[in-house]
Amino acid sequence: MPLSPEHILRFLERESEPKFKSELLGFLTQRINELCFEECQIDRIACTLQPKCSRRFLLKLRIKNNLTVENLPKFCYSVQKGVIQREFRNKTVVYKPFDSYLFLVDFLDIFFHGDYRKLNRFISFNKWKETFEILEDRINNRDEHFNYLLTGNFFIFKFGDRIHIIYVKEKYSLCNASREYIPNVELLSGLIQLYSSLYFPEVKLNVVPSRYIEITIKIPYEVLLNLKDDRSDQIDSKAGEYFWNVFWEDLDWLTQYCEEVHLQIDSKQNLKIILLLRNQSKRYLSKGKSMSLRFRDLKLIMNFIRRIYNDYYVVWLE
Repeated sequence: MPLSPEHILRFLERESEPKFKSELLGFLTQRINELCFEECQIDRIACTLQPKCSRRFLLKLRIKNNLTVENLPKFCYSVQKGVIQREFRNKTVVYKPFDSYLFLVDFLDIFFHGDYRKLNRFISFNKWKETFEILEDRINNRDEHFNYLLTGNFFIFKFGDRIHIIYVKEKYSLCNASREYIPNVELLSGLIQLYSSLYFPEVKLNVVPSRYIEITIKIPYEVLLNLKDDRSDQIDSKAGEYFWNVFWEDLDWLTQYCEEVHLQIDSKQNLKIILLLRNQSKRYLSKGKSMSLRFRDLKLIMNFIRRIYNDYYVVWLE
């Protein structure tokens, strides 16, 4: 049997001699540099259309480890920035730039061109009053459409259905977040607050720092009263169709992403759906380790709450 990636992983996990592991990692690093700086960029058409690494993940490797722009393959990075920019401007792109990383200044150049130098300076030095003034001016006086929220370590932006995250201390950004993991409860809480302010503004979140977020959805007794016992009578009822046929399926998949899902009847016979969310899901990897919650997983959960809230007459959430 030839050498496989699994053999290398096992060696790195089990080998007791640091020198051997260091040499092996040195070989891998040298090979990665050859791919990035020589083989891939030598043919710019191929680098643009079919880079050596899937979805340019080796750029992510470098940016997330705080390497400077001088330590990135320049043409490859310029392609990534160009694709994100074209997609933002609704132009044709060779691929959808989901989960793409950029340095802070380049993110601001794309999404806030004209103010990007000032914004880069203000964000870099945590001058939030001046930052918010620029953003509000673009919304109120330049007919730009986006939403934002600052949590402390993360600056969240929503353009249409796309989510972008600035990592404030690290000075880089994640564009078009989708399959990436949500790293902690702080960012998870900020995302939920942003979604709730837009789609179900009465929501009240119970946030236990560094642990979880609790959301309670209340379905009024009057809605439940209209759900007759006979399912055949629900053919023309939108709420009846949903609660008889779809609601339980939704609860089932929610248990895969939420820490806990509870159903309760309160003293006024209202149905309360209680969701406890962490940045870890209830899905598991092959070794029994739970998978982190992804941005697109959270979007599914928010769509569930939005559907309940807007379609089935939920009058408040707590």
